[in-house]
Amino acid sequence: MSASADLPPQGQPAPHSRTLSANIGRFRGSFGLIGFTVLVFAAQWLSLTLTGSDLLLEWGAKSRPEMAAGQVWRFVTPIFLHVSLLHLLVNMYSLYAIGPAVERFFGTPRFIALYLLSGISGVLFSLAFSPFPSAGASGSIFGLLGALAAFLYLHRTLFGRFGRLQLRQLIVVAVLNLALGLMPGIDNWGHVGGLVAGVVLAWSIGPIFRVVWLAPEQGQLVDQRPWRDVRASTLVAAGALSGLALVALFLPAP
Repeated sequence: MSASADLPPQGQPAPHSRTLSANIGRFRGSFGLIGFTVLVFAAQWLSLTLTGSDLLLEWGAKSRPEMAAGQVWRFVTPIFLHVSLLHLLVNMYSLYAIGPAVERFFGTPRFIALYLLSGISGVLFSLAFSPFPSAGASGSIFGLLGALAAFLYLHRTLFGRFGRLQLRQLIVVAVLNLALGLMPGIDNWGHVGGLVAGVVLAWSIGPIFRVVWLAPEQGQLVDQRPWRDVRASTLVAAGALSGLALVALFLPAP
């Protein structure tokens, strides 16, 4: 997936290029998730090297029998596991491309909550509709894509032509990636679950920006639904998702 890492508000120039270290400091959530996921894969590789066998299932991939037996942490662990180096590189590049754009507008705490809840939703959809084990950050990344698209739609008047162009590009990216997800071996239900969660979360707990005019020709974007006002709602959303996850465990296997 590709999307601009910086989406300047209408009438403002794009920021000058920054060094990688400056970007890491500014987008700690995005780069922190990338770093943690890479470390997990390094540990996977080390265990594979030492044992000579792939222990992905033991590490916590989505698998109905184990989850039905009580291993509910498998709703979270698949987000940080990957089946190959190529799988990891594709997902981490996608997170690098779209993560900072979402984190810039949503803020780091809300961004991380969005990433995790979208990933859990992806595992939930996969559990409900796919019988195969799976792992990967794709559900979370589709959640970020859906959240950014919903954000741009809600602010289409504020961002004007620039925002509408970005929104169309995101829709095309989502459709193309969902189409590619129809290929054998790809858990497209996880993608769908993440995308749905991203849209719903952006609509319900995402930021709402308005222009506040400090003086003529001097406007400032102000978030009228800041993170502190939606933390409780985020916990409610997490609880509701957990309830749905438990229900899915008792549904007939697909």
